[in-house]
Amino acid sequence: MKRILITGAGGQIGSELVTSLRKRYGADEVLATDIRPLSNAVCNSGPTAILDAQDQDAVAQTTVEHGTDTIFHLAAILSAVGETNPGLAYKINMGTLHSVLEVARLKKCSVFTPSSIAVFGPATPKENTPQNTVMRPTTMYGVTKVAGELLCDYYHKKYGVDTRGVRYPGLISYGTPPGGGTTDWAVDIFVQAVRKNSYSCFLKEGTTLPMMYMPDAIEASIQLMEADPAKLVHRNAFNVTAMHLNPQTLAKEIKKHIPTFKIEYEVDQNLESIAQSWPRTIDDSAARLEWGWSPKYDLADMTEEIITELSRST
Repeated sequence: MKRILITGAGGQIGSELVTSLRKRYGADEVLATDIRPLSNAVCNSGPTAILDAQDQDAVAQTTVEHGTDTIFHLAAILSAVGETNPGLAYKINMGTLHSVLEVARLKKCSVFTPSSIAVFGPATPKENTPQNTVMRPTTMYGVTKVAGELLCDYYHKKYGVDTRGVRYPGLISYGTPPGGGTTDWAVDIFVQAVRKNSYSCFLKEGTTLPMMYMPDAIEASIQLMEADPAKLVHRNAFNVTAMHLNPQTLAKEIKKHIPTFKIEYEVDQNLESIAQSWPRTIDDSAARLEWGWSPKYDLADMTEEIITELSRST
């Protein structure tokens, strides 16, 4: 990677990925784009552009103008928001990916496209979910992610496009507000714990899901794009995980730092049913074997860091 373009740079992942890539490769080498204006922090730290990733001609022009050799394609509508407007989720998620892959084919770019544990469904083994297994999702977001994995595989096999990706678990961060995902409770709980000493959770206390702290997710994405392609077998859909959490476990850890913290539950049955269709634990041995994946943060380290940072800014 030398010249990098990021779509969807204003989202939860994109805003932090921009910072990491600019530190690693130089500010001028990383062009952050989104369909909406980006934050002052992103704009002030390097080049930005307004870009509708559905517009293939615009993606191509921006790619050429920047001299892009690598695209991190993050533009998407997430699970919870996607269920309120499935048609729009399909249009955005599949349309933007097709545009980016076509541009990558024509302009000889590498492409990183994240997938998600949303590709799995009720028929998937819930414990130690394998790298290769049944994928019958019950959300439009999951449907588009399965289709996206297959489309990336197709462009690699048919056209030789260097496509790569990971299946993100639930991602936890404090830098950017939640973006409409079913795992957003694990982000908002920290904010509300610091601000209000309480949190009302939309999932049941024992609903366990694979999770990862955002710095590990960013590092996994970059490490995969830096990996030797000759060692990659799966390329576009690596399981990755760091910890397995439910609201009760996370609340207990938060109380070690904020003893007066209280959690209550107002379960959203639609979101709970989505969460119940996903794995509880993930087998990410393929990523560990093929490109050396290993998370740095556990539950205790993550909780301490997030509460410290949020307390400073409150």
